[in-house]
Amino acid sequence: MPERTRRIYLDFNASTPLAPEVMAVMRSLLEEPYGNPSSGHWAGQPAREVVEKARRQVAELVGCTGNEIVFTSGGSEANNQAVKGVFFANRTAKAHIITTQVEHAAVINPCRFLERLGASVTYLRVDGFGRVDPDDVRRALQPSTILISVMHANNEVGTIQPIEEIAKVAQEAGVLLHSDAAQSLGKIPCKVRDLGVDLLSVAGHKLYAPKGVGALYIRDGVSIEPLIHGASHEAGRRAGTENVLLEAALGEACELSRTWSGADSIRDLRDLFWDLLRNKFGDRVVLNGHPVDRLPNTLNVSFVAQVGADILGRVPGVAASTGSACHYGTVELSPVLRAMGVTPEVGMGAIRFSLGRTTTREELEAVVEEL
Repeated sequence: MPERTRRIYLDFNASTPLAPEVMAVMRSLLEEPYGNPSSGHWAGQPAREVVEKARRQVAELVGCTGNEIVFTSGGSEANNQAVKGVFFANRTAKAHIITTQVEHAAVINPCRFLERLGASVTYLRVDGFGRVDPDDVRRALQPSTILISVMHANNEVGTIQPIEEIAKVAQEAGVLLHSDAAQSLGKIPCKVRDLGVDLLSVAGHKLYAPKGVGALYIRDGVSIEPLIHGASHEAGRRAGTENVLLEAALGEACELSRTWSGADSIRDLRDLFWDLLRNKFGDRVVLNGHPVDRLPNTLNVSFVAQVGADILGRVPGVAASTGSACHYGTVELSPVLRAMGVTPEVGMGAIRFSLGRTTTREELEAVVEEL
């Protein structure tokens, strides 16, 4: 990349930078405490206190008690632990799972894996905005249904799902409900009691914490089979010595998100960006996703009759995505857009711009000119 090319980061849904406060907490823990959190002596107890403080901080952000939080290595592990854990704890000859066609691969692929083990899975359709109909969830229920898994907000188009309504359907049927909140947590209200979920996944690196750490909320009273077996860490729900450094970082990031009040400012910038694009390109650019019920930082647009990857290749200083970061490099129509019924002529030109806490109006104006 030429040195004169200005670098502008608009891929916060793929990963966020570390918050300065998070880096400060990590630096303070590089030397001490170094003991094993499970040890009862003087070196282990300070480490245990750090872990439990972090657990409380995560719990406060999602509105639960500390004993309902299990630390994981990230959102993918949390999703796998939820989906597979419920299946193996309730395994029957006809175990049935309901999910959607627009879930992250960390939910879709575990479901496909469980199909090989005998589970049946219903992959619900979505409308043109990417939303699932709660009535479709109700119609998909079977006597053997053990789990419903619907993401809180889509990582590509930002559409927010009607989780509260789906939770009522699940509760009436006595079925567990899991939601992947990797993209929504820290951007919109995400209290587990209000949502009505039984399990909820958290990813640290979407929340200004490091990569490699996450958490799973497991409602008190819900039993799932551990994904990782070993000693009795995490109350027997996830074996492995606790990663004190990363868990403390996630806790601090959750504390920052709990007190952060900049969602409206980011939404204003996102809407300004959309206005600038429409003024510049007119009907050659269209919006993907719900126009209102969408993450405040997410703008997925299609440049009609273009290829999104080619466009980004011609503006190397702009960091954005043509779809989920986990599928970077593909030139096929995004599965999410395909499920929404977006035509290839429109969908192939899709670019996801996701704003963050450091995004400025000047950067957005510069991106429009680059485009």
